[in-house]
Amino acid sequence: MPSNFWMMINNEENFRITQARGFTLLGLKAQHRRKVQRITEGDRILLYISHLRRFAATATAMSSFYEAEEPIWVNEGSTGFSYHIKLKPGVILKDEQFIDANLLAPRLEYIKRWNPEDWYMAFQGNLHLLPKNDFTLIEEEMKKLHFGKSYVPTDFTPPVNSQRRRRSGGRRNRQNQDGQPQTDQPQAVQNPSGQNQTDPPQFRPPQSGQGQPSQRN
Repeated sequence: MPSNFWMMINNEENFRITQARGFTLLGLKAQHRRKVQRITEGDRILLYISHLRRFAATATAMSSFYEAEEPIWVNEGSTGFSYHIKLKPGVILKDEQFIDANLLAPRLEYIKRWNPEDWYMAFQGNLHLLPKNDFTLIEEEMKKLHFGKSYVPTDFTPPVNSQRRRRSGGRRNRQNQDGQPQTDQPQAVQNPSGQNQTDPPQFRPPQSGQGQPSQRN
């Protein structure tokens, strides 16, 4: 199971370089070292093209990062991509299938801090840690385009049986302080004679001849 879900942002030129290598290698900037150190084998990675504002591909990390001096990607800003991670390609879209981020961004948890029209400001920088739900939402839309009508969307609804087990388990766990299951039955109370009784004693009228005051002639 992946530990984290990432989005890697490149300009189109560097995306094409990654594409030409079969999406088997990813370059990362040294300035993001703290984030890069968190990437482990099995993590999922989403590739986003900044100037086009398009989601283009997904991949799986097949290694932790390592340093390499081979200049594969062109510099974006003042630094290059000296950290490398091996990749396994996932869902790769054709150019005409690239997903316009304007269509999905308003539905993402990641951009909730920004106004809907300013969503792109959340995508500043090269490397972002995404919520799992956001990554899944985007990749599911990519799969629909990649596989066509034959694709059956993944059902993320919890099984009914597991919900029933959770509910019944909650009932079983309802216990009082003595470790006995709680019930809705009234608890017995003890009267002064030491006998238990469920309900409080009811008033009984005195029988004739008992407890009546004597009448004076």
